[in-house]
Amino acid sequence: MESVLIVGCGYIGRRVAARLQARGAAVTGLVRSAAAARGLHEQAIRVLQADLDTAGTRAFPADGFADIFYFAPPPSQGETDTRMAAFLKALDTGVPPRRMVYISTSAVYGDCQGRWISETEPVNPATPRGRRRLDAENRLRAWAEDHDVEWIILRVPGIYGPGKLPLDRLRAGTPVLCEADAPYTNRIHADDLAAICVAAMDCAGADTVYNVSDGHPSNMTDYFFRVADAAGLPRPPEIARAEAAQVLTPGMLSFLQDSRRMDNEKLLKELGIRLQYPDLDAGLKS
Repeated sequence: MESVLIVGCGYIGRRVAARLQARGAAVTGLVRSAAAARGLHEQAIRVLQADLDTAGTRAFPADGFADIFYFAPPPSQGETDTRMAAFLKALDTGVPPRRMVYISTSAVYGDCQGRWISETEPVNPATPRGRRRLDAENRLRAWAEDHDVEWIILRVPGIYGPGKLPLDRLRAGTPVLCEADAPYTNRIHADDLAAICVAAMDCAGADTVYNVSDGHPSNMTDYFFRVADAAGLPRPPEIARAEAAQVLTPGMLSFLQDSRRMDNEKLLKELGIRLQYPDLDAGLKS
C-alpha cells in the first residue's frame, strides 16, 4: 500500500488525496488547525497536526512516508520559506521519502513583459512572494540531492475552480486595471492541477521543473470580465494603473508586477496530461 503524506492538505491537497485513495493509497494530511483536521477526518484522511512555524521547538513525525506532496504556502512576510526549512529538518530524523512533489509559483520567473516562456527561462522573481517560493525551491533541491531523494517542482499560476472564483470581489464592485494596461495571467483548473500532481509523483522521470497552465493565457482584466459574465454579475469598473496603488490591495498589486505567458508543452508531453479543462470557457461552464 502506498504511504503518502500531503503537507498543507487543503483545497488542492484534498483533491489529490481523493485520487490516491481511489487506488488504495494510505494518505496522511499535515495541517495546522483543528478545523482543517476535522475536514480531513470527514474524508477518511489520516491527520498529522503540526504548526511549521513552531516546528523548530516541537518535533513531529514527518518521516517514514514513501511519497510526499508539499503544498504548504510560505509565510506571508520575508524573503525565505522558514516553513519548508522546518519541514526538511524534521525529515532528517528518519528514513527519507522516495520522491517529493512541490507546488511552487510562476512568480519565480518575475516580469517577462508578456513573452511566452518555457522551463528554460531564467528565474528572476520581482516580488517577495516570488522570492519566498524560489527560496523553498532551492532548499528542497539542495536537501533532496543531499539525501538521494527524487524531486519535481510544479510552477503554478492562478488556480480556479468550485469555491475559488473572485465572486465576492465582483459583487463588491472592486475595480480592475484597464484592459490595455493589464498584465498577462495564466491559470489552471483545480481538478487538472490535482491530476498533474499525481502524474508528477507517478512519472518515470524526476529532478525537473514543469510549468503548469492550461496553455491559454489572457490578461487579468479579461479573466475578471469572463468570470463576471459566466456568473451573471456586472463587470467591474476599470481604473488606470496610476490609480491602482490607491485602490487595490498589496496582494493584488503584487500580481500586477509580472506579465508572462507560460508554455505547457513539456507538461503535456512528458507527463502525458490531457487537460479536462483546456481553457477558461470549459472550466467556467463546469
